[in-house]
Amino acid sequence: MLSRRNFLQTTAAAAGSITVLPYVAMAHEHVMSFANGAIKVTPISHASVVLETAMGVIYADPVGDPALYAGLPPADLVLITHHHGDHLNNETLAAVLGDKTTLISNKGAQDKMSADLAARAQVIANTETTGFGDIGIEAIAAYNTTEGRLKFHPQGRDNGYVLNIGGTRVYLSADTEDVPEMRALKNIDVAFLCMNLPFTMDIKAAASAVAAFKPKVVIPYHYRGKEGGTQDPIAFAAMLDSAIQVEQGNWYGKGKGMI
Repeated sequence: MLSRRNFLQTTAAAAGSITVLPYVAMAHEHVMSFANGAIKVTPISHASVVLETAMGVIYADPVGDPALYAGLPPADLVLITHHHGDHLNNETLAAVLGDKTTLISNKGAQDKMSADLAARAQVIANTETTGFGDIGIEAIAAYNTTEGRLKFHPQGRDNGYVLNIGGTRVYLSADTEDVPEMRALKNIDVAFLCMNLPFTMDIKAAASAVAAFKPKVVIPYHYRGKEGGTQDPIAFAAMLDSAIQVEQGNWYGKGKGMI
């Protein structure tokens, strides 16, 4: 398996460090911290994010050029929500996994992994729980409910995750509409919430869900869509109760909350 370090060394040798390093630096310009600095969040791109905690470093849905992860601490835990190409890429996954990294995914993603990666994956399904050290992990259903979208994310297949990190509850929605399982969430401190059409939901549905489960902080992500379906995270933020804090990430290399 090609390690991240070896991949980056190979890339640098082939392309030259001058072309690689500025690209890497761009990914880390906008970093957020929560729980009095105990959780550090680095948006990578679209649905890929890195969470640094004292209990371990978590990579969620790492895709894209592995050079994007240069300068970040290596992953202790990797979470894959489902098999779509903007959430799972075998080459990227192989590059960021270390020998001791734990890999957790749904069954659909495991089925699309290369044999060596699939053998390492711990599979959990909707409603199931597991743990990584002192981090609790809950698999939350992520699916479509609107006619015409059902084919994208059928019910029962894909996972969102709630992470319990030292008393802070972090929700990664993955690709979903405002399903009952989301609306029923309790005591969420930080929520990463998707919004794009036709694949997930629009900002009205996302805002309605937030009004129901009332996270303390919301981070819009995964908001570029298809055929006019891109959603505006700034407009989304304006729909929310002022008591809910919204943090915008630089997901697409154009600045915080930019499309």
